[in-house]
Amino acid sequence: MKRSWRLYVLGLLILTAGVLSLFHLQPAAYAEGEGQTVYIIPVKDTVERGMASFLERTTEEASESGADHIIFEINTPGGRVDAAGDIGEVFQGLDIPNSAFVTNRAYSAGSYIALNADEIYMKPTATMGASGVINSDGTAADKKAQSAWISSMVAAAESAGRDPLYARAMADANVDLEELGAPKGEFLTLGPTDAEEVGYTEGIVDDRNELLHVLGLSDASIIEEEPTLSENIARFLTDPVVIPILLSVASIGLVVELYSPGFGIPGTMGGLALVLFFYGHIVAGLAGYEAIILLVLGIGLVIAEFFLPGGIAGIAGVIAIVSSLMLSSQDMGHMAMSIGIALLVTIIVSILLFKFIGLERGFFRHIILNDSTSSDQGYVSSHNRLDLMGMEGETITPLRPSGTADFDGERLDVVTEGGFIPSNHGVKVVKTEGSRIVVRGLKKNEQEEEKE
Repeated sequence: MKRSWRLYVLGLLILTAGVLSLFHLQPAAYAEGEGQTVYIIPVKDTVERGMASFLERTTEEASESGADHIIFEINTPGGRVDAAGDIGEVFQGLDIPNSAFVTNRAYSAGSYIALNADEIYMKPTATMGASGVINSDGTAADKKAQSAWISSMVAAAESAGRDPLYARAMADANVDLEELGAPKGEFLTLGPTDAEEVGYTEGIVDDRNELLHVLGLSDASIIEEEPTLSENIARFLTDPVVIPILLSVASIGLVVELYSPGFGIPGTMGGLALVLFFYGHIVAGLAGYEAIILLVLGIGLVIAEFFLPGGIAGIAGVIAIVSSLMLSSQDMGHMAMSIGIALLVTIIVSILLFKFIGLERGFFRHIILNDSTSSDQGYVSSHNRLDLMGMEGETITPLRPSGTADFDGERLDVVTEGGFIPSNHGVKVVKTEGSRIVVRGLKKNEQEEEKE
């Protein structure tokens, strides 16, 4: 009996300790990620160099602050391949656990970005893929560019332990995956269910809160990053469509200003477009001060060309300006195309202005001579001595055929019609052409009549 009582007491003590331990452990189990920090970084809209700069800044901030996890919320139709490559390098260099959360679509460069994350989660309506590389004009890129892009997609999938076949099918239409709705000739696009089946997503979640719960970070401190105003402006100004527009406005503004008196709206618009171009590229990390120095030098040389002979200053100025634009671009081919578009537009505008306005207005009026030396405006090459017509005089020197003659006490240089006339011989003016006075010798009887 005594022994039973002891066993009863011992069991009660064990049960009490177990209950207390449950109460003690419950708060820790319930607090998912308490004390940890999660950074939410959006990856949305067109992928371009401004986005790469934004992600570089925010991931660096997350690393410096000791973040425990980064969630990249992706919703993008794709964009520039070179910018996606830079973003991929940012992802690969992260020491912080991270997840890509596809909220709507991750196409083209967007799918490549997602594949570089440690984990991928998708909303029930999200899609990922369709990653064929195309040129800015909508045509398919050359085989070399396509091959490089396919290799990048495959490497991104392999870096996270995913089957590279599906990444290849996203970028290579020659891969036949008809069972996933991508027969040969079409790029693969995965919905959340198919992506989960092939191991391209770790789960399907309805929203951010559910994702945090799945990651065990519901109670973690959340820090949401957003692009700054300057970064948003830079992303817009470095958009592949905006760049040729800015360059065209800048060049057209300069040309129109040459036809306008003083410095006005066209010149201001052109200068502002140029400032915006370089501002966006500087904020995006594409342009440095060397590009600005080259631009200023080039503009100065072009202006100097209006006052210096030879054309060397103008050619050097154009080369300096083009070089500054090239230095500000990560893609030389796209920048060359943008400059070509701006040049073509400028030539067309210049032709139209010359046709309808001419060179009588604006800056050109100061460097182009418009006055004609006509007699109506009082311009004469020399004084025409019409008053001498028919006047008779006497040669002072022999005319062979030119010489000097005296007409009523006025000594004049004269020329004969071709023959020789000795000195002290009578002559008569038969023609005056400016300073040229043509005389004819008088016969002997005419001389005598003159003396009488």
